Amino acid sequence: MKKYKVTGMTCAACSTRVEKAVRSVDGVTECSVNLLTGDMLAAGGAEGEIIAAVKKAGYGITSSEENNHKSNEGETQKRDTRPLIARLCVSAALLIILMYISMGHVMYAFPLPDFIAVSPSATALCELLISAMILVINQRFFISGVKALVRRSPNMDTLVSLGSGASFGYSTYVLFRMILLESAGSISEAHHLLHELYFESAAMILTLITVGKLLESAAKGRTTDAVRSLMDLAPKTAVILNGNEEVTVPIDEVKVGDLFVVRPGGAVPADGVITEGECSVDESALTGESVPVDKAIGDRVSASCVNMSGRIVCRAEKVGADTALAQIIKTVTDATATKAPIARLADKVAGVFVPAVIGIAAITLVIWLGIGSDLTSAVERAISVLVISCPCALGLATPVAIMVGSGVGAKNGILFKTAAALESAGKVKIVAVDKTGTVTKGVPEVTDIIPAEGFTEKEVLSFAVSLEAGSEHPLGRAVVRKGELAGVVPERAEGFKIHAGNGLEGIIAGKLTVGGKREFAEDFASVPAELASRAESLAETGKTPLYFACDGKLLGIIAVADTVREDSADAVCEMKKAGLRVVMITGDNEKTARAVAKAAGIDDVIAGVLPTEKADAVEKLKSQGKVAMVGDGINDAVALVKADLGIAIGAGVDVAIDSADVVLVKSRLSDALSAIKLGRATLRNIKENLFWAFIYNVCGIPLAAGAFISLFGWRMDPMFGAAAMSLSSFCVVMNALRLNFARIKSKKTESSHTEAENTNHYEDTKENKAMTKTVKIEGMMCHHCEAHVKKALEALDGVTSVTASHTEGTAVIESTKEVADDVIKATVEAEGYNYIG
Repeated sequence: MKKYKVTGMTCAACSTRVEKAVRSVDGVTECSVNLLTGDMLAAGGAEGEIIAAVKKAGYGITSSEENNHKSNEGETQKRDTRPLIARLCVSAALLIILMYISMGHVMYAFPLPDFIAVSPSATALCELLISAMILVINQRFFISGVKALVRRSPNMDTLVSLGSGASFGYSTYVLFRMILLESAGSISEAHHLLHELYFESAAMILTLITVGKLLESAAKGRTTDAVRSLMDLAPKTAVILNGNEEVTVPIDEVKVGDLFVVRPGGAVPADGVITEGECSVDESALTGESVPVDKAIGDRVSASCVNMSGRIVCRAEKVGADTALAQIIKTVTDATATKAPIARLADKVAGVFVPAVIGIAAITLVIWLGIGSDLTSAVERAISVLVISCPCALGLATPVAIMVGSGVGAKNGILFKTAAALESAGKVKIVAVDKTGTVTKGVPEVTDIIPAEGFTEKEVLSFAVSLEAGSEHPLGRAVVRKGELAGVVPERAEGFKIHAGNGLEGIIAGKLTVGGKREFAEDFASVPAELASRAESLAETGKTPLYFACDGKLLGIIAVADTVREDSADAVCEMKKAGLRVVMITGDNEKTARAVAKAAGIDDVIAGVLPTEKADAVEKLKSQGKVAMVGDGINDAVALVKADLGIAIGAGVDVAIDSADVVLVKSRLSDALSAIKLGRATLRNIKENLFWAFIYNVCGIPLAAGAFISLFGWRMDPMFGAAAMSLSSFCVVMNALRLNFARIKSKKTESSHTEAENTNHYEDTKENKAMTKTVKIEGMMCHHCEAHVKKALEALDGVTSVTASHTEGTAVIESTKEVADDVIKATVEAEGYNYIG
């Protein structure tokens, strides 16, 4: 999909016209135009032909590349409203004078200068001149409206120009009648015709529509506040380290590989990795986390995050449009450029709305004249029909709600990729969740090692670590971490294979070694009943048993446990209260899955399924209602795509997960519920807007046409019709802004989040506190030996510096966290020295 910026659109009829023009271009398969922002997304077709088609339709267009520099939407908004304000001020000043003459003098005999009050025609001529000035000041309505009419695609400006022009034209005709009557000596009759003039209506229509446009523009500006606030987070300059010199440069000059400095209180200018120093970083702008995160050498930082304490030097890895902040902004703006399926009816109506209104106005005129009404009343009814009709409200009903809803989501770390995703979230009835990394923390740990007869724990762990070293699965990583702590050096696994959803296979020390599920291991070795029984007992407590076999014999079982997230139980409870059915789908065994589900409060469990079978399970659930699948976006990719709504959880600042419709920046299951609540609120708001837009026109047009005069005596002056039209769009936009106050988080989950954040922050602070350990080493003979030991130990995770001394036979290790003695021993001995203690 390529993005364009379209200018000159004033109503839903315009956006429909643009879409129709672009879809007629060869090769274009899809096109979506957002009336609110002027953004257009088009798939397929040549760019030159698309631009030509839009220009031929009468609108301006530029490609996304030409708009990359327009990042400050606030300034653009101000530039757009300044001429509007100037036009309104002058029009209003002239309108006051006109109303004084047409209403004050004619109806209430307010005094006027003699040269104006000398005759009825002189008064009417003065009204004509002032009205003409207002029409000239607001000529854009006529230029746009007439052009659209000529191209046979009439829009809102066509209705306004026809209504105002008809009022002015009819009044001019009455003025000539007055002049003729005065020349014939019928002054009283000429004076009576002053009451049939509509010069003030012609001017009032344009002025009120301009007021409406200004209010609408201001309200529209507020709908993009969330996106603008994200844009404002990006720093304008960066401090680059050039040798030993610090140089301040514009943010655009930062390149990948540059070293930049961030001092306390400063914002990070680009995504990078810390190469020097430690700090505490406020990432709330991107993740919504209120507690600062401690960072040290090797940790990553993201653009726009604020350094709370400590000077750091970082190497830039992503700059400009590639930063996490830029990708989040792009995700939100792209979502607002798409259309929700619910908008299709409004688009269809908008496509024929203006021609239909012009036809209704003509029929109204003919009917009133046909039943014997005077020309003045008939024209008044027809003009009222033209000016009260509002296609804008129809066109804005959906995009303003989508814009505000997407912005609210972004502020809460919930990124909707399309408008359809936001709508789908509002229709979800079933939430399917993966176990590992979604309901649980996704960082499992080895809890038990049970060797089979003839083997030791060390042998089981050694083979398991060698096999799992090539795996990226969380359970495999847990086994590898256990091996590192135990000082196990993995051997190379030849012919390494991954059997998705079952296990691993490889040749270690010339022996075929396998590991994984019981069913998989049993294809290579028999499992003794005693071990199987112990494994079942472990599974019942929520642990996952992994079976390892070598050379046709069972090595043993390694049990791995993954704890349930702090907020999972509360999130599931709130989902149930919201009327959602929660189902856990996992590849884990039935007993382990049931234990985890029980801890989280989940009743329905589908266990023991392969990644491809997860998609089949989701397909079956879809027959019972709209399904949202919540997973990590990697091994759940197929299921996420298959679901009505795919939600990727714990993505951090990586928003480019193709399989997901919604990306949750934070690792919280409760945010999936927040996304659904936001979808429901947005969908409800869209329905309210569409109801208002339709009911306004359905009731307003007959009222303006005089359908209720005989029943209730209700009649509408064109000026009131114009006022109603100008306020209709404003009401739709203001209703959408109510989404900013939507409560998408429950107090219960918010309090559990805060408690967990504070606990984690305390633990991180305690963990990252500098630790010092002195170890005795035998065998260092010189400074070269010291350098070898220093380099080896500083490569360990958490170690910040090492001071080795061959004369004292010691090494002083400084670290941000506890480093196990076995790891230090294994490292020292691997370098050829003796570890004493």
